Amino acid sequence: MRVLLVAHNYPPAHTAGVEQHTAQVARELVRRGVAVDVFCAEKDIARSDGQLVEREHEGVRVFEFTNNLAYESFRQTWSFPAARETFAQVLARLRPDVVHFQHLMYLSSECLAAARAQAACVFTLHDYWLQCARFGQRLHPDGSHCATIDLVRCGECMASFKFRQGAMERVAGRWIADVRENFGVDLSATAKKAARKLGLVRSGAGAPDTARAAALTEALREREATLREAVLRDVQRLIAPSRFLLERMVEWGIGRERLELLRMGAEVDRFAAIPRTRAAGAGDGPLRVVFLGTFAPHKAPLLLAQAWGDLPQALRANASLEFFGSGAHYPDYVDELRRVAAAVGARVEGVLTRDGVARTMTGADLLVMPSVWWENAPLVLIEAVEARTPILVSELGGMAEYVHERPCGATFRAGDRADLAAKLTELLSDRARLRGFYAGAAPAPTMADNVERMHAIYGEALASRGR
Repeated sequence: MRVLLVAHNYPPAHTAGVEQHTAQVARELVRRGVAVDVFCAEKDIARSDGQLVEREHEGVRVFEFTNNLAYESFRQTWSFPAARETFAQVLARLRPDVVHFQHLMYLSSECLAAARAQAACVFTLHDYWLQCARFGQRLHPDGSHCATIDLVRCGECMASFKFRQGAMERVAGRWIADVRENFGVDLSATAKKAARKLGLVRSGAGAPDTARAAALTEALREREATLREAVLRDVQRLIAPSRFLLERMVEWGIGRERLELLRMGAEVDRFAAIPRTRAAGAGDGPLRVVFLGTFAPHKAPLLLAQAWGDLPQALRANASLEFFGSGAHYPDYVDELRRVAAAVGARVEGVLTRDGVARTMTGADLLVMPSVWWENAPLVLIEAVEARTPILVSELGGMAEYVHERPCGATFRAGDRADLAAKLTELLSDRARLRGFYAGAAPAPTMADNVERMHAIYGEALASRGR
C-alpha cells in the first residue's frame, strides 16, 4: 500500500499540532512497512511562487508546494488552480492507493477530486477550516465564539482579515527570490525583521472594511457550498478526534455514517525513554507549571501570565511557571507576554524539540491550556496524558471533553482570569489532589493504536472504492 499524506505545513519548520500529528502518522506507517509520501504547502518568499521542492524529513519524502499567498482573489484561498495542478502532477508520479488529507489550508479544495479520481480518500478533521475561513477557529476578532454560522457576520469578520500578500510584499518577495536563485543568498529573514521594525507587519487583523463585507458574504456562500459538495462527493471517510468536532460537522451537513470518532494517541516510545521520576505533586519542593503551544491570542498564554500574577505571593514562591513555544506570527502579543511574564516571575522560552517536549512534560506538575477557541484534540494534551501530567484546561470543546471523560485534570471558565487564578490556587495548594489525578485511569490510546485503526480505515475505503 502506498499512502500520500496531505497537510498545509510540515516539520521541521512547522511544529504545531496538526503538523506534528501528520509526521507521527508518517513515522508509524513507515514502521508498519507502508510506503509514505507527504504533500504540503510552504510560504517561502525566497522561492518563486508555485515552485515545487522535493526534500526528505526523517526518511519520508516530502513534496512542498510554495504558496506565498499572492492570491488574485479571495476565492483562491479555497480553490487555487496552481495548487491543484501541482498536486495532480505529484499524484500522477506517485500513484498512491490512499490519499489521507490532514488539512487543505494553503492548498485547494479541488485536490479532493484529483485524489478521488485515482485513490481512496480519507480526511482527518483537526479544526473548523471547512466551515470557517478565518484559520478554522470559528472565533470572531472580538474573541466571541461563532456558535452558529451566520454568513452575513462571517462577511463582516473576513473584511478585517488579511488573506493575501499586498503589492509591496509581492514585489519584495520576487526580488528576494531572484537574489537567492541568482546569487545563492537568502535575504528573507532579514527582510522580515526589517518589516517588523518599520511597522509593516502587524499582529492580528486590521480595522474592518464594511464596504467589502457584503461581497465577502457572497463569496463565503460559494466557499461553503463548494467545500461541502467536495467533501460529500470525494471523501469516503472523515475522522474526528473529538465528539465535539464530530457534532459540529453533523450540524454542517455531513452524515454521521461518514464520520468516525478516533482518539489521537501519543508516541509512547519517547515517554518510555524519559520516565517520570516522581508523581506530579509529590514531595515538598517547588511545583512546576508549564504552557506548551503557540504564543497567539487564541491560545491565551498572556491570560495565564496575568492570572499567575494574581496568585498569593507565598504560593508563587514555591512554584514556577514556564512558557514554551513560538510566536513568530504575533510579535506584538509576544512582546506583551514577555513583559507580563517578567513582572510576575515567569519564564518565556522557545520551541522545544520532540524529546524536549517529553522531558518537559514528564518533569511538570501541571500543564495549563487556557485557549479561548474550541480546541479539538490538541496534541500537547494527548502527550500530557501519556506523561501522566495533570492538566488545567478551558471549559471548551474537545479539551474539556477529554478531561471530563478521564480523571486527568480540571477545567476553568474560558477567558476568565479570576477563575483561572482561583483554580491554579486550588490545585497548587493541594498536592494530594495533583497526585490523585489519573488514579484508576485506563491507558490512553497510543499512536500505534491510532494508526492501526487508521490502516484498517484505509483498507475499508479501498474496498468500498472497488464496489
